[in-house]
Amino acid sequence: MARRNDHTREELINLTLNTVKEFLNDHSYHELSLRKIANMIGYVPSTLVNIFGNYNLLLLHAVAQTLDELAMEAKAVVCPSQSPTDALKELAYCYHSFALRYPYRWQLIFEHNMNGETLPDWQTERINTMTTMLEGLLKQIGPTHSEEEVIKASRVLWAGVHGITLLSVDDKFFAGTNVDGKALIDNLLTQYLKTW
Repeated sequence: MARRNDHTREELINLTLNTVKEFLNDHSYHELSLRKIANMIGYVPSTLVNIFGNYNLLLLHAVAQTLDELAMEAKAVVCPSQSPTDALKELAYCYHSFALRYPYRWQLIFEHNMNGETLPDWQTERINTMTTMLEGLLKQIGPTHSEEEVIKASRVLWAGVHGITLLSVDDKFFAGTNVDGKALIDNLLTQYLKTW
């Protein structure tokens, strides 16, 4: 068992989050526990509580790490796009692709629950980064729309893309043929933007 001074606080945070990330590459977070994570890194659970505050916050840090990676990938595909509409489509495809590559990490983002605790500012900022990117593209596509209309449209599109992504990840389209989630996203965005 590692001693408290074997790693600095920062090293222990990185070790813990990297271990959780690697675990989630192949397993659901439902198979995790504070004790299991502590055992995997060679520490006792109380050390992790001292570092993260509680198990719920430890998982929230793992969610934050995943959101940071998704945001980096999103920026990488949005920035070189030729038009705001192309950028919007690339953002949606990126979201879908990320979820298919990392289904258990993506699952944790949306199933994690604060159990009545207030979401920390550092996590709220991450969520705002993603929604602001989407809203910014919609403002460019429809500059005459009000702020309220942009927000409403962004949530409609995000909900649609999220639903398609969720069904893709879980393979729940219940169709006799293979359904391409990316093609469905393209159809959704094209049709929605025609009338927006």
